Amino acid sequence: MADTVTKTFGVGGRTITVSVLRALAAAGDYAAEDVLSDSATDGVGTAISFTGIGKSEGAAGYITKASILCSTTGLTPRLTLFLFNTTPTCELDDNAANTAVLAADQANYIGHIDFPGMEDLGTGMSQTIATPNTSGNLPLAFNCAADSKTLYGVLVTRDAIAGEAAGMTVRINLTTEWE
Repeated sequence: MADTVTKTFGVGGRTITVSVLRALAAAGDYAAEDVLSDSATDGVGTAISFTGIGKSEGAAGYITKASILCSTTGLTPRLTLFLFNTTPTCELDDNAANTAVLAADQANYIGHIDFPGMEDLGTGMSQTIATPNTSGNLPLAFNCAADSKTLYGVLVTRDAIAGEAAGMTVRINLTTEWE
């Protein structure tokens, strides 16, 4: 299943929320600092594309809110989302040890968002949210590449995860304000 990207514009056109739905390979229990991705096959995993997050090519802005919803209940890991303005060369395969940020990716590295532990509060899914009021590194300034409106992400677990299900989905929402 390919990523599904949707966009929602805020009042006044100065904010946008880009939502990416991604099925994870979840090929087995995750160790701390493993990549969560769409394929466990060596060299086949892909970066998460936040297409249209920039108002125009080369646009700048701030990520002011981020959330993750997971279709599998009862998961409580802390997650980190590494962001780049071009496709990174670091490890992108599911269930592999994270290598972000490689020296080759440093010039295109935007920063990372740290999410608090996921919670399942009877909602039928696990979820977490980062805002300027949490310790998630927000707001986070970004610049898209000169010929792009896209940011690229690598999702990593900071804690071991058991109880994952092959094909489980994560929805990552990034809300931005444009300059």
